[in-house]
Amino acid sequence: MRIGLTGGASTPDKIVHQARRAEDDGFTSLWYASNVCGDPLTPMALAGRETSAIELGTAVLQTYPCHPLLQANRAASAAATMGRPGLTLGIGPSHASIVRDAYGMSYDHPGRNAEEYTRILARLLRGEDVDFHGEDWTTRSTDRMAPLPHPVPVLLSALSPRLLRAAGRHADGTILWMAPVKAIDGHIAPHIHAAAAEAGRPAPRIVAGLPVAVHDDVTEARNAVAATSAAYADAPNYQRILALGGAATPADAAIVGTETSVRNQLRSLLDAGATDVWANIVPAGPDPAASRKRTRDLLRDLATPPPAARRGQRPT
Repeated sequence: MRIGLTGGASTPDKIVHQARRAEDDGFTSLWYASNVCGDPLTPMALAGRETSAIELGTAVLQTYPCHPLLQANRAASAAATMGRPGLTLGIGPSHASIVRDAYGMSYDHPGRNAEEYTRILARLLRGEDVDFHGEDWTTRSTDRMAPLPHPVPVLLSALSPRLLRAAGRHADGTILWMAPVKAIDGHIAPHIHAAAAEAGRPAPRIVAGLPVAVHDDVTEARNAVAATSAAYADAPNYQRILALGGAATPADAAIVGTETSVRNQLRSLLDAGATDVWANIVPAGPDPAASRKRTRDLLRDLATPPPAARRGQRPT
């Protein structure tokens, strides 16, 4: 399986160490929130220089506070610093509570805003000149874009039909958080694949992010997830996707249980249409360190390592 983990630590040095370990263990990716070290792109670039194949992606960078041309140039700088392919930008419109309350910006048309943003950013990161005049974003990129050492894929955080269409038509796929298997199978995969096919684009990636805990006591594991997921429980976007997946709370959507049960649940994500699993390990029970190790050990055994990692290559 293509299995990635949540990335992030308190210092760039720790992020580099984490990336080396994840690659050595065979994980295919690490996914970093927008607030990691204040801005994840710089430590991600440093981690990329110290690894050889693991994908390093954002999950997600907020679109509203950063113009897509500036965002593309930031990504080009990080990709050049990284010195190899493997940087991926996961982007999303965030939530009204953040955009309005923290940034003081309008959140009246998040679907339109994110769609225009994705159209611009994805083309820029494919090396195209963009002259675009939309209702929310305008870009004239000629002679304003840094050179790209290689394309940087774009994944749009998409749960609604509109954004799934945008992800299929313009981006390289979608990165999900808290989408249960039923929601992927019946809602996300059909919409994004239809949009990609209609636009003549390759089959999109679907990166499915969920909390994961290997633990014998399922109730105790779900309680541990609930304790770390309160912010998602009240967000309207997540409430809608949870409901489509038949889950009432983030704890209901989590992948928990014994090794056999978790293995089967991960397989069901792939059967539903996910191409990648992004596992956020949640420790449960009285010994958090042992719990975390148990979950990581199973995920490591299931992970398909990147080719260079399998060969034990490391940049010099």
